[in-house]
Amino acid sequence: RTSRSGCQGSWGTDMMTPIQTILYATDLSNTSNHAFRYAVGLARALDARLHVMHALEPMNEEARITLQMFMIDADQRNQAINRRMENTLAALTERQEAFWAAMPEDERRDRTRVDNIEVVQGYAADAILKRAESLPADMILMGSHAHGLTHSFLGTVAKRVLHRAKVPTLIVPYTEDH
Repeated sequence: RTSRSGCQGSWGTDMMTPIQTILYATDLSNTSNHAFRYAVGLARALDARLHVMHALEPMNEEARITLQMFMIDADQRNQAINRRMENTLAALTERQEAFWAAMPEDERRDRTRVDNIEVVQGYAADAILKRAESLPADMILMGSHAHGLTHSFLGTVAKRVLHRAKVPTLIVPYTEDH
């Protein structure tokens, strides 16, 4: 066993799993680009791949009842539910396009690090953790809410992911100057 700088023993880099796959989970908020910039920069620094995902939570009971009241035909209801998924994916893709268009031209090449952009149905924390395992991801990265660390520290989804994640998880705080 040698010192920390000797790369042996409990502090050695031989104990760390290299980060090759980063799962970036977005809530599609106006502040999410700030966290995505970190994800892109980290992927570049680590020569890692990025997977972008958004969890589309199931409709609550009230929304389902409302849908049933106004759309009696079951096929139309199913089409509306499918459009919800398609519209969310379109919004996620549109935000990605806008993000890359706003990047300096020499940094746009990092777009090739993004392997996929997807919308997954499920409760956010569960969907993020399940997707991280299925990739498998070596790291999860997500942003805090716009109110940052002052409101219940991180937010419910981030807390749940942090408590249950089996891989390193980075929460990027949003600050007013971004």
